[in-house]
Amino acid sequence: MKRLRVGPAGQEIPALMAGNGRLLDLSPVTGEIDGRFLADGGVARVRSALEQGRLPELASTGQRIGAPLARPGKVVCIGLNYRDHARETNAAVPTRPVVFMKDPSTVVGPYDQVLIPRGSVKTDWEVELAVVIGRRARYLDSPEEALTCVAGYTISNDVSEREFQLEYSGQWDLGKSCETFHPLGPWLVTPDEVGDPQKLLLTTRVNGTPRQHGTTGDMIFGVAHLLWYLSQYLVLEPGNVVNTGTPAGVALGLPDQPYLRPGDTVVLGVDGLGSQQQTFAAA
Repeated sequence: MKRLRVGPAGQEIPALMAGNGRLLDLSPVTGEIDGRFLADGGVARVRSALEQGRLPELASTGQRIGAPLARPGKVVCIGLNYRDHARETNAAVPTRPVVFMKDPSTVVGPYDQVLIPRGSVKTDWEVELAVVIGRRARYLDSPEEALTCVAGYTISNDVSEREFQLEYSGQWDLGKSCETFHPLGPWLVTPDEVGDPQKLLLTTRVNGTPRQHGTTGDMIFGVAHLLWYLSQYLVLEPGNVVNTGTPAGVALGLPDQPYLRPGDTVVLGVDGLGSQQQTFAAA
């Protein structure tokens, strides 16, 4: 199932994308797509309501699409998780996952405008597979068990300001948590529709120029391992988001370092998860 949220920012309606691109209103089932909905059998209730024909149709045109998940409790990110990305940034290939946090308030819709921070000269793009947690993950016994905790997958643009990230602090948070720096969506797709999360193509185009073209099969640490690993050190709760890293092709690693400027447009895609597009503007 493809779940999403439509409507003006702060007033989104939970919805389901059915066949032929039809949008169905999930309001009879839930007021929101969030951690509580995921933890309390929300997916099963949606399936039942769909089978019973209890979901009214919404207008499918002219609707703003918001992030598919409301109020993620935390956003956990994995850095340097593709060998080619580590090489292009002159970083050592990690022997353990590189973990950092991103402010959850940075989450915006997949087609929303993204703001280049004041004083920024190195705002960059990163297409990523994002994992949304549906069941509490604490000290999991195995990577195989970890995949049972996944509520779904979506697309993340882990927007980054490289000067803030790498030159202003020993931690990465300054360059990762600027306002609007986490477009998410358009859909939250259930694992049964996605299949093997290590067989997905990721792409990015900037102003029409191809920049990233990689596959999740090239991850150093796969999704199952990452969730198991994280559960040994922190508790993943329903509604948490885990960004799994980006392949090569970011501005930081390109010879001319074409960082983003106001008016630039970025289009990102992941197999089976749709695409997102942002235009960047000065803050």
